[in-house]
Amino acid sequence: MGRAHRNPFQGFVDVMSEMSRMREMVTDPGFETGQEDQRRTHANAWIPPTDVFVRQDDLMIRCELAGVKREDVEITLSDGVLHVSGERRSELNEEEVTFYTRERFYGAFRRSMSLPEGVSEEDIDATFEDCVLEITVQRGAAAVPEPRRIQIKDKSG
Repeated sequence: MGRAHRNPFQGFVDVMSEMSRMREMVTDPGFETGQEDQRRTHANAWIPPTDVFVRQDDLMIRCELAGVKREDVEITLSDGVLHVSGERRSELNEEEVTFYTRERFYGAFRRSMSLPEGVSEEDIDATFEDCVLEITVQRGAAAVPEPRRIQIKDKSG
């Protein structure tokens, strides 16, 4: 059985984008007819499903990028924040087709997360296979500090 680790990435899911996506289902005028009237925008763009986990002392990040080409993905590290961005492009000429149902999202995406202090780009490796981007942050889990409890004092003393 593996060691228990504190999850420094709790809340990694982009809640606002998910709420926008759910609201779109309810407020979209084409929802009942199955036709979609509005174009996707940054506010309701797709967010690739992502797993963050620990394997030994390495921090692992896996993004499911079905329909995205390797050359359309960019990974950067800036001020301790890892950014994964890219674009999924449609092969259809959208001016020539009418969608009755459109559940696949296209366009730009971006995921960002703060990495533990001291991680440099030399510590990060990435592979892309079978539509899954896997990023390994070497020793990234070992660099996550344990939470420290702060003692609460009485106001009078």
